[in-house]
Amino acid sequence: MVPLRLFILAIVALLVALVPAEAASKKKKPAPAPASAAAEAPAPKGGAAQPLGQSGSWTAYQAQDGTGLVCYVMAQPQKSEPAGSSRKAMAMVTHRPGEKIANVVSFVEGYPIKPGSEVQIDIGGSKFDLFTKDDSAWARTAELDRMIVASLGKAKQVVVRAAPQKGAATTDTYALAGFAKALALIDKACGVKR
Repeated sequence: MVPLRLFILAIVALLVALVPAEAASKKKKPAPAPASAAAEAPAPKGGAAQPLGQSGSWTAYQAQDGTGLVCYVMAQPQKSEPAGSSRKAMAMVTHRPGEKIANVVSFVEGYPIKPGSEVQIDIGGSKFDLFTKDDSAWARTAELDRMIVASLGKAKQVVVRAAPQKGAATTDTYALAGFAKALALIDKACGVKR
């Protein structure tokens, strides 16, 4: 039985995963994310997200929405700074085979990100800047998504730095042990070949 908190996070993650599909389909320019991921994302048709399995801190899910099958992996940070925050940060990689979209990387910070700022991620020394909207960040191109996913599969951790509209900057550290196995589960479920 999946704990209620993990199930709720999975539903939130699915809603966030539905939003950046347009951004992933663009090759050169970032697509603007909707004003509110939770408010504008379509509710999944056919029921809630179904867990495919867990590896390390990463959990794989599949669900159905209006465009077909959606598969994604998600994790919560191993460590967040400043400590004591109650925000709900998460990292995700999403496939949407009905739209011919795979490897959409996103990070939810759990607070409104400073407008015009970028979220910086450091994956084993490889650094990437992501565009932001509201509380989330995405890669600018499908090519960058693929590069980030390849790096995530080889490193031990990813460090995510972001600036909120108010307050101190945050740093989240995600363990990557289990990422590759969880990714393989969604690759299989959504027919993505590596």
